[in-house]
Amino acid sequence: MDIFESIRKRYSVRSFKDKPVEYEKLQAIFQAVREAPSARNAQEWRFILVTDRSLRKQVAAAGGQPFLSRCPVIVAACAETDRRVMRCGELAYPIDVAIAIDHLTLTAVHLGLGTCWVASFDPVPVKTALRIPPDTPVVALVALGYPEEGEKSGADKPRLRTSDFLWENVWGTPFLK
Repeated sequence: MDIFESIRKRYSVRSFKDKPVEYEKLQAIFQAVREAPSARNAQEWRFILVTDRSLRKQVAAAGGQPFLSRCPVIVAACAETDRRVMRCGELAYPIDVAIAIDHLTLTAVHLGLGTCWVASFDPVPVKTALRIPPDTPVVALVALGYPEEGEKSGADKPRLRTSDFLWENVWGTPFLK
């Protein structure tokens, strides 16, 4: 599978098989994450693999996301950060963590796994359950595992036409003529 096929096949999986993710696949995924770029190469991202069933239930309850308790791995994506603001005015760590998660999700698809990127959760109970320091941001949670049979494919998602978001030189001038 090439990168374009991985991109087309990626979708938000919310129904997972009751099957653990092999250690070798987790290693491969986080090797890809390790290669993710970050502002000033700070690599502020930190991850916790939540495989314990009772902890998964606690994390799932934190956001009212019951499907998280049924996936074999929840990845808590955090940042050990100095909260540096880049010249563009944006904090570096949320962008860097997002890039790392994108590496995670695309590598997971390549390895036959599914993911769901979750940002709707209460970070306080997540931090409590996973013993994350209070000043450490939890940027996102990612469900990870083998999709149930019958899950929809990501290839048929409605998407903007390229001409609706891609312009040349100035805002609104179509790139594709």
